[in-house]
Amino acid sequence: MPQASKSLTKESPALIELYCVHCFSPNQKGRVPRAMGASLLQSTAMLRFLFLVLNTLLVVPELASAGITRHYKFNIKLHSVTRLCHTKSIVSVNGQFPGPRIIAREGDRVVVTVVNNVQNNVTIHWHGIRQLQSGWADGPAYVTQCPIQTGQSYVYNFTITGQRGTLFWHAHISWLRSTVYGPIIILPKKNVPYPFAKPYKEVPIIFGEWWNADPEAVITQALQNGGGPNVSDAYTINGLPGPLYNCSAQDTFKLKVKPGKTYLLRLINAALNDELFFSIANHTLTVVDVDAIYVKPFKTDTILITPGQTTNLLLKAKPHFPNATFLMAARPYATGRGTFDNSTVAGLLHYEPPSKSSPSASSFKNLPVFKPTLPPLNDTSFAANFTRKLRSLANSEFPANVPKKVDKRFFFTVGLGTNPCPQNQTCQGPSNNTKFSASVNNVSFVLPTTAILQAHFFQQSKGVYTTDFPTTPTFPFNYTGTPPNNTMVSNGTKVVVLPFNTSVELVLQDTSILGIESHPLHLHGFNFFLVGQGFGNFDSKKDPPKFNLVDPVERNTVGVPSGGWVAIRFFADNPGVWFMHCHLEVHTSWGLKMAWIVTDGKLPNQKLPPPPSDLPQC
Repeated sequence: MPQASKSLTKESPALIELYCVHCFSPNQKGRVPRAMGASLLQSTAMLRFLFLVLNTLLVVPELASAGITRHYKFNIKLHSVTRLCHTKSIVSVNGQFPGPRIIAREGDRVVVTVVNNVQNNVTIHWHGIRQLQSGWADGPAYVTQCPIQTGQSYVYNFTITGQRGTLFWHAHISWLRSTVYGPIIILPKKNVPYPFAKPYKEVPIIFGEWWNADPEAVITQALQNGGGPNVSDAYTINGLPGPLYNCSAQDTFKLKVKPGKTYLLRLINAALNDELFFSIANHTLTVVDVDAIYVKPFKTDTILITPGQTTNLLLKAKPHFPNATFLMAARPYATGRGTFDNSTVAGLLHYEPPSKSSPSASSFKNLPVFKPTLPPLNDTSFAANFTRKLRSLANSEFPANVPKKVDKRFFFTVGLGTNPCPQNQTCQGPSNNTKFSASVNNVSFVLPTTAILQAHFFQQSKGVYTTDFPTTPTFPFNYTGTPPNNTMVSNGTKVVVLPFNTSVELVLQDTSILGIESHPLHLHGFNFFLVGQGFGNFDSKKDPPKFNLVDPVERNTVGVPSGGWVAIRFFADNPGVWFMHCHLEVHTSWGLKMAWIVTDGKLPNQKLPPPPSDLPQC
């Protein structure tokens, strides 16, 4: 298939068809190519077929907008990449870094064949895709599937329902997603416009992190010695570190724009361990979409984007050639006590000159370069205020179906903790020969050795998981005040079971154990509504009356404020097993994760189908 490595420009039917191999309607019994030769059209059988299709579309016009099936092939392989004057072999997809784009329309079916040609076990997660009745395709290792082992393959098969915007895919085992990731571009259905003016061009901008060392070795060493892992050497934009790093001026992302034109920037934070501020010098941005859900547009000079989040922005270029170049820059929003990569990644925004008589290309190098002003590293008030500006459209076309009545309420604390150091070993954890850990309600999640979804489906949970995850903290304390002396966590593979279509309210509370810190929590299999947020301890009497049940933002990843809380609501309308975890990869590695099991409903479309025949086995 085409490698989809060029910058995405105009979103058009002609462009989108370049990115799939066999595009055909899921309603057709056979695969009918979209481009047909004249000789085929002359056959009586084909003419009859076309006549039948035409009449069907006239009688049932909604079928004209039915989705098609798009096929991709991901070859997991090693290839050499040089960054920061350091060359190393990385795990990648189709020899691309970042990986190839998935481009589809709302309603399309996407089929991706993943072939593992490396020694690492691999899975791929389609981050933010609802996976309605396709939980076997979600991807987290040992949660919905066993890993794809060396020499094996697995076909991920899912339909994009009720989503349009930007998502992304990434490896979901250990730290492989440091290099195994790429964009998912979801266009509206054909002939359905954006709820904003159509942009001149669309540009994916995906943030990542680069280690000169092998990230797998970095986390392996940290888990063995119990200390914090070594931080990355650089951040990247579309795989490039940019001019602010040593030896990287030639590895800079450059965006050329025309004066007066509007561009849709599709931002993705695929970094492992850092939330990021982003700004373009001397330009105002308009936020129009987050996590593949439209929002009420608002203007801002700077955005905050956590790992796991996506944000679509409109950039209106200046009306005239400005005789200047502008940096687009991102640097971390850091709230924890641990070390972090305190550096800045930058790309260049160039303006296309108005005529050939304009300055030559060499003279552009002499133009002044303007740099953006980004918030302080720990600007928690900016983070909270930015999040509050995000609101759903909540109109007749794009309603906000917020659960008004709640069937089940949960209160989860999220934060760090410790585990004892194994005997005859010296550990480098926070104190007294301990190891760093992390937990939800003081339970540090232990991945089993077989997939939870498989055990659930075949009713073989014994020895795999238990259903006694605490719905509230076992030992309540002043969560954002003076922390308790005992920082030890419990360990286990505990889940929460929800009956189909349960309306859920979940409060996520940060704790001060080993320091308050922001935690971007990602829920697989669902979008949720952010109905409330605040600082300090959540008050179950005073805070709920202030919840926004009219137009709260809908998304799949939310930052739990440093020293604060968020309240989310969702309907458990998707049968299967759904992972929930901090999207700071180091915290996930330490155990800040858990899983929900949603049981089948009564109707056929409310039940999880059997697993595919090629499902990997442990």
